[in-house]
Amino acid sequence: MPRFIGRENVRKRLAPLEGEPGRTVYADGAARIEAAGEVITVRPAFGLEHEGEYEVVRLEPLFDALAADRLVAVLLVRLGGYAAGVFGGERLVASKVGSRFVKGQHKKGGSSSSRFRRRRDEQARALIDEAAQVAVRVLEPWRDRVEFAALGGDRAAVDRVLARRPELGWLAEKALRRFFAVSDPRQAVLERLPYELYAVELTEEPASRHT
Repeated sequence: MPRFIGRENVRKRLAPLEGEPGRTVYADGAARIEAAGEVITVRPAFGLEHEGEYEVVRLEPLFDALAADRLVAVLLVRLGGYAAGVFGGERLVASKVGSRFVKGQHKKGGSSSSRFRRRRDEQARALIDEAAQVAVRVLEPWRDRVEFAALGGDRAAVDRVLARRPELGWLAEKALRRFFAVSDPRQAVLERLPYELYAVELTEEPASRHT
């Protein structure tokens, strides 16, 4: 099964294989390395443009892709909080976080349940409105420079924020394939996000499966 590993840890893991007998295939945004009785597939977070095949372990194109820093817009939203920010490499260069209380689910029926649901819907709508306003204010000035967008928190909440302000549509267009399911979009969580942003999708299998 694929797992996500920090880019520096991946480099340390693979560096000893450089130049070893084997085979390396660069295609479709990933590097497939056959060496030492195993097959390792590496898919960098922000893609891998290099293509080619080598009858030896060749890692320089992969390491170049892993080392590249990007300008990334981030939007994390859950019912209860949100965070918007921009990272230049691993440095947070702009950000704003906020929170609003949103009631949990109500398990009882009757009129009280209807009143509870209406109140909860109002609270959720207020948070979505606020998150959308903040996202526009923080992220829009970076729109033309941002290379990628990272979305996270709760998918339904993020979708509601993007739908609330049409000018945020570019975030979906530039969104990474991976969705970052953070549980609490606080400032500290946002500041730690670069490790996950640059984490590499890695699959390791015995070579026998491919013979």
